[in-house]
Amino acid sequence: MYRVNQTLGFLMAFALLFSACSPSEDELFEAGLEQMNISAYGKAIEYFDRIIEMNPENARAYNVKGAALFQQERYEAAISAFDQAIARDNSSYKPFFNRGNAHLEMENYKDALRDYNVARSMEPGVVDIYYNSGLALLGMEEYEDAVYNFDLTLQATPENSKAHFNRAKALLGNNDAVNGIQALVQTVNLDPNNGPAHYLLGVTQLSAFGQKQEGCANLKMALSLGFSEAKTWIDDFCGDEASSDGSADRD
Repeated sequence: MYRVNQTLGFLMAFALLFSACSPSEDELFEAGLEQMNISAYGKAIEYFDRIIEMNPENARAYNVKGAALFQQERYEAAISAFDQAIARDNSSYKPFFNRGNAHLEMENYKDALRDYNVARSMEPGVVDIYYNSGLALLGMEEYEDAVYNFDLTLQATPENSKAHFNRAKALLGNNDAVNGIQALVQTVNLDPNNGPAHYLLGVTQLSAFGQKQEGCANLKMALSLGFSEAKTWIDDFCGDEASSDGSADRD
């Protein structure tokens, strides 16, 4: 009997020692976030999976696991993780917003917008929700609503060059070339290295306003910034720029 009690005591002591040495859910969560911060997403997922194994009802672990999968561009798996987070706790806007982002990357624009609308109802002050809603609406060719969401974004972040650029796309899609070109000018003023914006500005100046000198200058800037699509327009419409500005035919 003594030996049995002695053995049981040893096992209990071992179990207590093992329990004391095992990391808690919070410790594993912090370790996973540290791996996220250094872009070690696979390792982060391992930590979050350990939390889920310990506590299958931990909604936060599913949400951050989904965020790590998103960074790996595993969007379907990320959506599944966000589904699990929402099923366990639907009181936070974050998994709805995150799931919307995954849908956006997959060009599931209606699903993305549905999630953004839920997120917005929970946290109406998060600017990224309005910006990403604008992107989804732009993808759906709902241009007026897209402009509205980019306007809300710019009210909070007026120097947001990406919002200006996408607002310009929506305005042009809505056949508003005057305001579209103004938005493009604001874009390149804020971000002079935005090749696609210079390209779209140049094309709009040429095609909508007949501004050849300005348009060709922006197309050439776009090409110099690596936007190769500008070359076709330059070849077709800017071939005589050298002679038209008086820099040739001087004999």
